[in-house]
Amino acid sequence: MTLFPSVFARLACTAMIVVASSQAFAADEHPAVKRKTSPPPSAELNYSIEAKQSGLSLKGEALVKWNNNGNSYSVVAETRAMLLGKILDSSSEGGIDSFGLAPNSFVEKRLRREASTTTFNRDAKTIGFSQSEQNYPLLGGEQDRTSITWQLISVARANAAQFKNGSEWQFFVAGPRDAEQWTFKVVNREKIKTKLGELNTVHIFRAPPPDDQGQKLDIWLAPGQDWYPVRLRFTDPDGDFIEQTLDAVTKKKS
Repeated sequence: MTLFPSVFARLACTAMIVVASSQAFAADEHPAVKRKTSPPPSAELNYSIEAKQSGLSLKGEALVKWNNNGNSYSVVAETRAMLLGKILDSSSEGGIDSFGLAPNSFVEKRLRREASTTTFNRDAKTIGFSQSEQNYPLLGGEQDRTSITWQLISVARANAAQFKNGSEWQFFVAGPRDAEQWTFKVVNREKIKTKLGELNTVHIFRAPPPDDQGQKLDIWLAPGQDWYPVRLRFTDPDGDFIEQTLDAVTKKKS
C-alpha cells in the first residue's frame, strides 16, 4: 500500500520544514535584505500533530530543539507518526551575523530516503546541494527550510511594531535541491487554545506563487512566549491538511 509513505512524507514536513515547489532565481532576483534580528532563547518545543490526508485522520508528534548561544545556532527537529515511528530527522546549524541566522548546513532525512545536505559555503559564497547540480550565490540573509521559521521569529522579535496586519516579509530559502524567494504576510492577531492555555498570537501566512498549486502555510507566533511558534498548518489544494500545535516549551541554557 503506497498511501502511508506519501502521507507521512508530507506529515514529516510539519517539523519546521515547509514544502515548496522547485524554482530557480537569477542573482538579480535574490536580494540581500538586512534587518534587525533578535534570536529567541534556547528551548525544546513539543508538538502534537493532527492531519487529514486522503480521507484518513492521522496523529503524530514532533520535538524541536532550538539552541542559541549568541554567536551560533542549531535547530534539530524529529517527527514521529503512529505505526511508523520516526519518519523525519532534520537539522540546521550555523552562525549568527548582521543578517541574523547564517546557516552553514541543512540536513534532512525522510522515511525510506537517503539524507540530503544543503551547504552554505561562506568562503566560496555559494549554496550547493547533494541532490542536484544547482547552485546559488550567497549574498547574505539566505535561509534553509528549517532555519527560516527561526529567522522569521528573530525578525519579528526585533521588529514587533512593524509586524502589522498586511505587512509582508521576504526571504530567500534553500531546500534539499534548490532555492526560491518566499513571502510571508501578517494576517491578524488571534487567540489560540493550547495545553499551555489560551495564547495571544500573530497569524502569518505564506502562499505559493500564483501559478503554483503547492501547499499553503499558516504560522501562529506567540509574542508572550518569546515568539515561539504555537501552531503551524499546511493546507493542500484539495483541502487535506496537517496541523502542528504546541504542547510544551522547556527553556534551556545555551
